[in-house]
Amino acid sequence: MITHEVNPLNHATSSKDHMHHHHEAPADFVAAVEHASEERGLRLTPLRKEVLELIAAAGKPVKAYDLLDQLRERHGNAAPPTVYRALDFLLENGFIHKLESINAFVSCHHPAEAHQVPFLICDVCSSAQEVCDERVAELIEAQAKVFGFRPQAQTLEVHGVCKQCRKA
Repeated sequence: MITHEVNPLNHATSSKDHMHHHHEAPADFVAAVEHASEERGLRLTPLRKEVLELIAAAGKPVKAYDLLDQLRERHGNAAPPTVYRALDFLLENGFIHKLESINAFVSCHHPAEAHQVPFLICDVCSSAQEVCDERVAELIEAQAKVFGFRPQAQTLEVHGVCKQCRKA
């Protein structure tokens, strides 16, 4: 599915806005990661792919030990270092994001692009929405420059209550 991001402040599109491919179905997401891995010459091992599939299938942030439990159900001998190595590979290559405030992982909406994105995290249902607007990261970079600060990474997580939970 292709969506066009619209400026929520003035409801008009900006020249900074652009098209993103959002992979809603877990199989589509995994296929996109496989394609990106091939293009970059990366090795998506069976275990890395399995961890990726578990994250994609979760549909919401998932913790490393929950992934480990699921792998143990399938293989019996999965160990924490194995899961963490797979997660490190997926993180380093931009296929997943780590939500630091809840120590959990989510699939990336556009794994072929290197990017920094903020997340809206629901404190009721634990859902996480990736905000696909590069202007947020650009604003943080610009403010850092004003203060003479050189950022190395951005993690912006906004906690609150999602639309569905507010309705309930």
